[in-house]
Amino acid sequence: MQALGMILGSLIIVVAFNLFLIPHEVLSSGLSGLSMIVGIVTPINTGLANFLLNLPLLIIGYKMLGKKFILNTIFSVVIISLGLYVVPVHVIAEDTILSSIFGGALTGLGVGIVFRCSASTGGFDIIGMIVSRKRDFPIGTLLSGMNAIVIVISGFLFNWDSALLTLISIFVTGKVVDAIYTDHAKLTIMIITDKGDEMREHLLTNLYRGLTIMDGVGGYSKDKRNILMTVISRYELNEVKNLITEVDTGAFVNITETIEVMGLFHRPNPH
Repeated sequence: MQALGMILGSLIIVVAFNLFLIPHEVLSSGLSGLSMIVGIVTPINTGLANFLLNLPLLIIGYKMLGKKFILNTIFSVVIISLGLYVVPVHVIAEDTILSSIFGGALTGLGVGIVFRCSASTGGFDIIGMIVSRKRDFPIGTLLSGMNAIVIVISGFLFNWDSALLTLISIFVTGKVVDAIYTDHAKLTIMIITDKGDEMREHLLTNLYRGLTIMDGVGGYSKDKRNILMTVISRYELNEVKNLITEVDTGAFVNITETIEVMGLFHRPNPH
């Protein structure tokens, strides 16, 4: 089901690009937008450009982010790149504003589905996650700044009408992603389990975050349990849920929104 979800989300993004955004020279956000620029101003196909621009980031991300997350991301990027290469660019709606809004909404729908499948569509998401883990820089601010570069490039290369339409498309995409996935940058996870040692080892092996472990006692059964607490980014939510169920399907998990984090957000260096 996870693979089907990634394929569906990726193909929705392809439809949004080639049938709604690219025909009107309206760009998407992130590295996909830069791929569109390459596809519009050079003979290089947008799908090939998307793959080539993502390749170095995927290699870096494989080393610095969760292996499973990056492998899923690579799968999504390949599907999007192949789809952009195969599906012809064709105008569906003549109205540029409607195409910008609907194309942005479709892109957000596709990205949201891919996020729910413990993956991303590559590009700026990978850069944002790496920087936020190393510096705890607000990922939303970082992504907005990088997307602003795409808008400025769009304005100079084409015209400022296209740039403003691109801004509309990016705004709609963000809103739809937030509605489908979650609009909170950080989440606190509290896990109550009988398999504390196994859970600790599994999470530390596959997750970049640190953990705090506490002893607990069941209020009714009086059985001893472990309580594991960690703070994660929104991009890691589905990956963490999958990791938890791999160890203990009966674990009690409480997920809460986190307003602010002080101190180390990433795993501390053991040295």
